[in-house]
Amino acid sequence: MSTKTLVCLLGYLLLGRAAGAQSVGNEYALIPYPTSLVPARGSFVVTAATRLAQPSGAKFASEAQQLQSLLAHGLGKPLTTTKLAAANSIALVYDPAITAPEGYRLTITPQRVTLAAKEPAGMFRAVQTIRQLLPPTIEKSGKAPPLRLPAVQIQDQPAYAWRGMHLDVARHFFSVEYLKKYIDLLALYKFNKLHLHLTDDQGWRIEIKKYPELTTLGAWRQLNNQDSSCIRKSKDNPDFALDPKHLRQRNGHTEYGGFYTQQQLRDIVAFAAARHIEVIPEVDMPGHMMAALRAYPTLSCTGSATWGKEFSVPLCPCNESTYEFAENVLSEVAALFPSRYVHIGADEVEKTTWAQASACTELMQREGIKDVNGLQSYFVRRIERFLQSKGKKMIGWDEVLDGGVDAATTVMYWRSWVPDAPARAARNGNQVIMTTNNPLYFDYLPDKNSIDKVYHFAVTPAGLSAKEAKAILGAQANLWTETVPTENRADYMVAPRLTALAEVVWTNKPNYAGYLQRLKQHYARLAQLGVHYRVPDLSGFAEESVFTTSTTLAVQKPLANLSLRYTTDGSAPTPASPVLDKPLPISQPTTVKLAAYTPEGLKGDTYTINYKQQNYAEPVHAQAAAGLTASYFDGYFPKSAAMQQATAKGSAVVNAIAVPKQAETDKFGVQFRGYLDVPETGIYTFYLTCDDGGILRIADRLVVDNGGLHSAIEKSGQVALGKGLQPFALDFVEGGGGYTLLLQYSLNGSPPQPIPAGWLRH
Repeated sequence: MSTKTLVCLLGYLLLGRAAGAQSVGNEYALIPYPTSLVPARGSFVVTAATRLAQPSGAKFASEAQQLQSLLAHGLGKPLTTTKLAAANSIALVYDPAITAPEGYRLTITPQRVTLAAKEPAGMFRAVQTIRQLLPPTIEKSGKAPPLRLPAVQIQDQPAYAWRGMHLDVARHFFSVEYLKKYIDLLALYKFNKLHLHLTDDQGWRIEIKKYPELTTLGAWRQLNNQDSSCIRKSKDNPDFALDPKHLRQRNGHTEYGGFYTQQQLRDIVAFAAARHIEVIPEVDMPGHMMAALRAYPTLSCTGSATWGKEFSVPLCPCNESTYEFAENVLSEVAALFPSRYVHIGADEVEKTTWAQASACTELMQREGIKDVNGLQSYFVRRIERFLQSKGKKMIGWDEVLDGGVDAATTVMYWRSWVPDAPARAARNGNQVIMTTNNPLYFDYLPDKNSIDKVYHFAVTPAGLSAKEAKAILGAQANLWTETVPTENRADYMVAPRLTALAEVVWTNKPNYAGYLQRLKQHYARLAQLGVHYRVPDLSGFAEESVFTTSTTLAVQKPLANLSLRYTTDGSAPTPASPVLDKPLPISQPTTVKLAAYTPEGLKGDTYTINYKQQNYAEPVHAQAAAGLTASYFDGYFPKSAAMQQATAKGSAVVNAIAVPKQAETDKFGVQFRGYLDVPETGIYTFYLTCDDGGILRIADRLVVDNGGLHSAIEKSGQVALGKGLQPFALDFVEGGGGYTLLLQYSLNGSPPQPIPAGWLRH
């Protein structure tokens, strides 16, 4: 071996070792990160003289065409094709040795590019890797910089078979064009499933030829409370304005709605299939059927379409006409969607009308059904047998486990407050798709911690046996659209969060620090694609800030190219507002409103920073024991102040800011009382994360107001405290559906950390 060869080999190995740690340059900013990536020296330049070689014939014809279309954006014309993989060529090669589904191998040298796969799906994933390695301007036709591909050796395959995203088109409707944009975004990040939620109480979005009134009546509604909420929010944010394309005037009323024809759905399915994305339809039943019942009310046990105690009145499972309707609908659905799966929901069923119906009493006696949960199981099993007769597998939300379900059912686990559901499903023989509401419900408001939570989501839950773990197919995130009325708002809610999920379900060895660095390179590509992504969070301040004599607002930008605009007169920042390009001195109480703008003009969240002047709170002198007193209350408290009029169920002494086990019910409240034994005088920042709401007071001063009923979001506030015992009060409420409570602090710019148990006194 020559000295030159040895030096090159050592350099190659060192680069490979670095790549294993994901410490590679920006030219390899791939999401999801490949199973194996070994950098090499040099690059391949795509020019008009480059040829596209297909030595495997027509096997990868569709993928070759998509690569041609991509490169034509930068070159202005497609490449000349050939069957010979010679120098200055990009070759698509069949490789039977690649056995992993969707697996591929990519080799880029200065002389040629080779994409190898066994299946077309794998070849398509390789094309998407090429896409990400090219400059972001490749996404649009027109002038592009030289098309350079960095030399590299990649071997890649997904960690999980189910890598999904969901879109609810029932609550608010989205155009065919937007669905294609959404699908293309999923393809870029190597997702392979799109779960399309087509029906719900608020709208029926799929044409069923046997029942035309499902769309003539059920696809339209008079404006509801969700629409009203969006209209109110649109005064401050135009992304909440109802899309006029989906409004009509009828009988003197404004109606919202729309639906997809069967031909439109075939077009969407074909568009997704070309990108190796499977579209799974959901037609929710027996609950969430008010849109259908408005058109055909006799399908309920009451003969009407109304609301029950918690949810809408469902289909009646005790009349044969219900099954005739359901089977006719599902026959058309099964014919439209080639997917082997059909999702029937089967969640949040209001069963009170079943308990009151004589037909249901007779059915329960005849079939030996013990309760209304058993009635739901009876309905689900009958629907499942019908779907099986059509060659389909049924999916249901994890409520299907409650009354018993056949092993053939695929279960979507969403209720994080029922932690044993995946294990129960696995032991029953069911396959499981993880779609836990926290953190995978992307309709939950994002904050600075959202991406971190998604990235660190455990697709395979801890505690499963090896056999049970095999039941986990993968994961998906869901975008429910009650308060997502526009395409821009949908973009904001999913991007960039979906990139974190893309990596978690694909990459066998996730690396969060590496991912964050690579993510910075993707915002330019998202902008080229017209995605109105959520601009990453600004930091370096608390929403409620205090100072004793003076302070400085020094904002930390996550991206160097952001322009910061601010106001001090209470108005919202605009592109014409003053630029904040250096630290801003603060010497009197004031309110600063701040927003970041991207070079493309996309506006980030508006931050409101309230500055108060405070003296250090004097400590109190009292005899105090360890821990805090936690008084807990049963019931629904939309605001924490409502606990003042309630009687506590009990109390406990706790040594951490945590809900006592005996307090945990579906809906409850907790009042934490006592003192913080502050170790030194200073200005302390507290970070309160709540699902649902919390109010923090220290030294009889309001520090953080994170009240109301909402998903887990963090809010921060400061307080000036003297050393010693300081009165502490935290009110927390949970309105149902699982809770989160986390309180952290920092001092003098230190990283947030839990409050030490030794500080807590009562």
